Amino acid sequence: MLQAHSFLWHYLWVAPNVVLLFLSFLLWKRGLREQFPVFFALALLTSLGHLAVYTADIAPMVSAENFWRTNWTSLVVEGLLKFALVAEIFAHAFGSYASVARLGKRLIRGVGVALVLAAALAAAYTPQDGLFGIVSGAHILERTIYLIAAGLLLFIFLFSRYFNLQLDRRTFGIALGLSVSACVHLATWAIMANGKVPNSVRHDLDFLNMGTYHLCVLIWFYYLLVPERMRKYPPMNPPPHPLAGVPSEEDLDALNQEMERLLHR
Repeated sequence: MLQAHSFLWHYLWVAPNVVLLFLSFLLWKRGLREQFPVFFALALLTSLGHLAVYTADIAPMVSAENFWRTNWTSLVVEGLLKFALVAEIFAHAFGSYASVARLGKRLIRGVGVALVLAAALAAAYTPQDGLFGIVSGAHILERTIYLIAAGLLLFIFLFSRYFNLQLDRRTFGIALGLSVSACVHLATWAIMANGKVPNSVRHDLDFLNMGTYHLCVLIWFYYLLVPERMRKYPPMNPPPHPLAGVPSEEDLDALNQEMERLLHR
């Protein structure tokens, strides 16, 4: 069953992209496109790109070279949109603190450059896993995208955790799905980098990646469209003194004001 062109293979390639395309339609219908314009573009263009690659794979008139060119185009568009989406997530997380947001964006650029160099170094020492450069290049490009996206998302989670900020439900859902997809794909690529892995295991890992992508699409669907349940909690008295070493909201306001002063010197 876990073989290419089996029923499960067709389902896992087509179904998540159809759901993601439907999600983009619902985002437009419910007016959420203006709130998350980059994610809307990612949902629409990525689903169409994956379906185009699927069509190129099963169409007998499409040559192998043209299939990989289609795959390359889809990967490049998807990668650019994912990096733009990370910036959108950061803007939602720190939108109330303009100067902190600007500082974070600068730090993200630094982290991004470091991750690009790390990905380039890893690609240089990765054995070629295809007969043609276009095949190996596509695999390296995909790994690079997931590596950079995972690193930037980790940076955002740590940065927001340090300042004790909580992401809103929809932003958290987008970041969660993107993080799960990146981490699982990186783990499977790390296993497949071992040339001694048999083809049967590689097929299983490919199905794991496809199933994870399906799960992430469902995560996005749930967090973006399903309303949050209102929970009643008993009233809690705040602690008389802030916890030592934990930045408070006043600390973040002060940092934002100080950054404003330094940036306008």
